[in-house]
Amino acid sequence: MSDPSSSSYGAEGRSAPRDGQDRASTVLLDDPAPGIRRITLNRPEKRNALNHALRGDLIAALEDADGDDAVKVMIVRGAGPCFSAGYDLGGGNEGLDMPHYTAGGDGQWPRHVTETWMGIWDLGKPVIAQVHGYCLAGGSELATGCDLVYVATDAKMGYPAVRFGVPDMHFHAWFLGMRRAMEMMVTGDSITGEEAVTLGWANRAFPEAELDDEVLAVARRIALIPTDIVSLNKRTVHRAMDAMGLRAAIRQGTELCALGTKQESFKAFLDRIEAVGLKEALSERDEPFHDYRTTGGT
Repeated sequence: MSDPSSSSYGAEGRSAPRDGQDRASTVLLDDPAPGIRRITLNRPEKRNALNHALRGDLIAALEDADGDDAVKVMIVRGAGPCFSAGYDLGGGNEGLDMPHYTAGGDGQWPRHVTETWMGIWDLGKPVIAQVHGYCLAGGSELATGCDLVYVATDAKMGYPAVRFGVPDMHFHAWFLGMRRAMEMMVTGDSITGEEAVTLGWANRAFPEAELDDEVLAVARRIALIPTDIVSLNKRTVHRAMDAMGLRAAIRQGTELCALGTKQESFKAFLDRIEAVGLKEALSERDEPFHDYRTTGGT
């Protein structure tokens, strides 16, 4: 991915630091063409791991763009080698508040993050996910919450966390079909960008070197249509999915995620993290499969 030329976000505006939290430059903003706001996840040294600050600044940037009459469509992409390797499990949330309130109790975390990503559906303007490299766990949830998904042909979308727990956001059966969804849920294996298109999770796949230009071409076409009409047509699709039960199923899934944290295998994995550290525990998890961390992933 080319280095974005853009402004930083997080030190100003709706996502200003709270309680002394420094959120500067967690996302980068630019307008690569009239009517198009591009938001770049900017934790490349952490493979854009989604900590509270990054999630909060991303949503604030999307909301600001949604309310800006000059913006017609938004693009979300990642800086560095990948879109996002998932939620930050390595202490990146220390001292940070969750970016929005979610009722407490068992299942607070999965309810919180699914509320975040499903909230993208409720924005008026289309949001495009531009996915390259790894798009794992929480990163795949973010991309799924976007209205359109364009991927690099060799991107890797997966949910390796099913090897020790239950996902926060159960989108797989809806977007991949029962058989492949089941395979991913019981193995933790990933799929390529090309497979993601064939199965229906993504719109189209392009070589990574062409991805920026191809996504901009789609965004330009969207920007040609009046925003009020685009907003209604976006809503027709999501309301139909709601009527078929997608949002209710995802909300029910958060309870299964909470139940997963009560299982003996999950507790044993947490004990292993305490004994050998997070990186080693994750490497041990993936070593039998010869993927993710054991091949340079996360």
